[in-house]
Amino acid sequence: MLELYLKGGFMMWPILAFFVLGLAISLERAWNLTRATVNTRKFMVKIQTALKEGGVDAAKEVCENTRGPVASIFHAGLSRADHGIEQVEKSIMNAGSIEMAFLEKGLVWLATVISVAPMLGFTGTVWGMIRAFDDIAAANDISPTIVADGISVALLTTMFGLIVAIIIQFFHNIFVSRIDNLIIDMEESSVELVDTLIELEKGK
Repeated sequence: MLELYLKGGFMMWPILAFFVLGLAISLERAWNLTRATVNTRKFMVKIQTALKEGGVDAAKEVCENTRGPVASIFHAGLSRADHGIEQVEKSIMNAGSIEMAFLEKGLVWLATVISVAPMLGFTGTVWGMIRAFDDIAAANDISPTIVADGISVALLTTMFGLIVAIIIQFFHNIFVSRIDNLIIDMEESSVELVDTLIELEKGK
């Protein structure tokens, strides 16, 4: 593989740079999204129990001791609980928008790698073909051995550019799927929290 990489010429370096960038962002996203994932069902039970037994302050303490976007938006909503349900809903929506932005952070760079890596490969292809034709012109002959080097560069850069795009696309799709699941959890649990607060208000 290293030998093929070296045969690919100078365009392999930017392709490698984008591959390293894509992998670095993928590792960072994998780490943060794993930390953001919690058992929403268990967390919701803890919040409901805390609200019934210790009130809003106890529920906020549970949120402070739990990582993840669901806990963050719950804390934002509960912080406005004394201003009415409408303010709670508004705070949850605002916090949800912020958490979504954090969850999607870096995905645009992965999309950039997916787009640019094949383009760099195709640029290397054009460069390789130019070399092949220059070699033909210099030798005044179209023997396969003369053009083989230029065509090899052309094919290798295309191959490596596509491999980088495929690998990063795989990670990108996994992250998008996980973010979608987190957003669904955030929305469903937020509705459940508001319903719980309404029931507590009626009970009072």
